[in-house]
Amino acid sequence: MVLKHVSPQIDRLSLYVTVFASGLVTLAIELSASRLLGSVFGTSNLVWANIIGLILLYLTAGYFIGGRWADRSPYPATLFRILLWASFLCALIPLIARPVLQAAAQAVVAAQAGTAIGSFVVTLGLFSVPITLLGCVSPFAIRLAVTDPNDAGRVSGTIYAISTLGSLVGTFLPTLVLLGAIGTTATFLVLAGSLWLIALILLVRVSGRRALRWAWMPLPVAALLLLVTGPLRAAPEGFTLLDERESAYNYIQVLENPAGFRSLALNEGQGVHSIYHPTILRYNGTWDYFLTAPFFVPDTRPSDVRSLVVIGLAAGTIPRQYQHVFGDIRMVGFEIDPEIIAVGEAYFGMSADELPSLEAIAEDGRPGLRALSGTFDVIALDAYRPPYIPWQLTTVEFFREVRAKLTDRGVVALNVGRTSTDRRLVDAFSNVLRQVFPSVHAIDVPRSFNTILYATVMPTHEADLRANAANLPNDVPALLRDVLEASLDALAPVTPSDVVFTDDRAPVEALFDSLVLNFLLSNDLDALR
Repeated sequence: MVLKHVSPQIDRLSLYVTVFASGLVTLAIELSASRLLGSVFGTSNLVWANIIGLILLYLTAGYFIGGRWADRSPYPATLFRILLWASFLCALIPLIARPVLQAAAQAVVAAQAGTAIGSFVVTLGLFSVPITLLGCVSPFAIRLAVTDPNDAGRVSGTIYAISTLGSLVGTFLPTLVLLGAIGTTATFLVLAGSLWLIALILLVRVSGRRALRWAWMPLPVAALLLLVTGPLRAAPEGFTLLDERESAYNYIQVLENPAGFRSLALNEGQGVHSIYHPTILRYNGTWDYFLTAPFFVPDTRPSDVRSLVVIGLAAGTIPRQYQHVFGDIRMVGFEIDPEIIAVGEAYFGMSADELPSLEAIAEDGRPGLRALSGTFDVIALDAYRPPYIPWQLTTVEFFREVRAKLTDRGVVALNVGRTSTDRRLVDAFSNVLRQVFPSVHAIDVPRSFNTILYATVMPTHEADLRANAANLPNDVPALLRDVLEASLDALAPVTPSDVVFTDDRAPVEALFDSLVLNFLLSNDLDALR
């Protein structure tokens, strides 16, 4: 039996181009979805699981619907119209999502759980129709391409192979090229526009000039783009937006208040990742307390501190304070996002002229630390995307690598999130550190949800910090004297739990998510006042 060829106007090459393009856009949109949502909700396993799970659900619906649709209307024109609508709706996703995400960003900062979760669901819902339509493409193309049942296996296998090849390209294209070069919204528009153009050209081939009636689709996209143009997140009241950019990793804003303090805000803007003032170096924040680290070691004087590594450099606040207190010591900073390093050099005093002894390296901190030569007096770990720390920087094995890079009098300082009532993360990290270091100390940073943990290579006690603070030379900068006094007032008990994170099993994100959920439900903002 030979199947009737449904249309002499379509050739298999056109179908192959169609499935390749649809496969590419489907995976590229999925990866871009993580960037779109990540600007507010982060990129935890929970966020990724929701994105991947729902995309697969939409594709499943598309495969089911597409096969039946193709049997009822087995015409190339129908397939290309499906592709036109899919591309049009893909283009609308970031434009409609922008006001929703703006509301979500405000809700996250204000700890409004209902609004934040609702915005997350609504945004993912925007992907339902376009991804379902894209899922219709492969079964539809198979229906059109198979003219002989004896060739059904070969033809369907070829179409799925070409579609998967397109998906492979779509996996790397946004991550390695588009997102960093043109930003999230433009990435969606470029992908959708390319698919729309391919679909229109193929529709003109099979339907003639009648296909040009679909040329209206870019007009509402352009109109909506003009309406939503502007920052994803407006500058807080009283602040001036000095810079805004998107990188392959982050949505970046540089803000300045009337007093001349600049702050680095990333993604949802919940945390300040770096702060700068041209003449003031005491910020009453987490950065200050990294200066305390070497003074947990007995008989330490400022001149004993000769080297520093920062994992999570951001825009260089910690090295700038270290240079002010300890002079031009050797400093290495790891920041995975090169755009943040560029922002630090432009706006935060991190240029070679201002921080000549800092080597800023755009690399993941763990392999970067492993490759460093020599040992260091202090290793500061501030690789935060509130409230998450990358899991590979939380394990016993990682802290063994850290210890190997410390001098005999070395200290590692770690910034950990908590709330006023939930210290499970602090307790868990204390226990991990105790697997590697003989002594662990804690300071609760005032008016914040942060605790700095300090682990020392040699056995140490809180009394060592008190003695070092009391015996400071008279000529030390006031910044150091003030920070040590504040540190003594903020010392906190260390109560390790039975949680241990390893490279094989590090359920750190589950603990983070539980802490965040409890915080959102409790609206625990009083600790900041």
